[in-house]
Amino acid sequence: MTIANKLTLLRVGMIPLFVLSFYLCGDLFFVPALLFSLAAFTDYLDGCLARSRGEVTTFGKFMDPIADKLLVAAAFVLLVSDGRLPAWICVVFLGREFLISGFRLVAAGENMVIAASPLGKVKTVTQLVAAILLLLWNWPFSLIHLPMDQIAVWGALIFTVWSGVEYILKNKGLLSARKG
Repeated sequence: MTIANKLTLLRVGMIPLFVLSFYLCGDLFFVPALLFSLAAFTDYLDGCLARSRGEVTTFGKFMDPIADKLLVAAAFVLLVSDGRLPAWICVVFLGREFLISGFRLVAAGENMVIAASPLGKVKTVTQLVAAILLLLWNWPFSLIHLPMDQIAVWGALIFTVWSGVEYILKNKGLLSARKG
């Protein structure tokens, strides 16, 4: 097993620790934020390692996006349950992930690969930043009364919808393709 794949599995293993810390750490809100940030960083790191070492594997192609979606979904669901994120925004975030995963599944059935677009990568970064700021209760921006967490959420929402529409428009032919 490659180091990149081990990092992906580590990310999955960190999700229950992140969830537990969210509930158990109380005023130590930086603990779940730190665990989430470290887990998110493993996504960046495993991708860099896999590409630079020429160790892109089928397991990594399959498991890496699942690990990412589990981590982000866990954060957003927890933030909704705590009242820090409106449920409808979480539904848009998660709905886009299901929709694009469906497109990728159809594409795989046609022996095609839908790679992540630059806009999709911006979406991921903005969602991660929004989640981290929400987990930190907007610290340090709360000290100067700047709602950076809300600005980040709205930015993430814009890029989530924009990148989702982009994927649909670029790949709409997959849904109309006829077999045989």
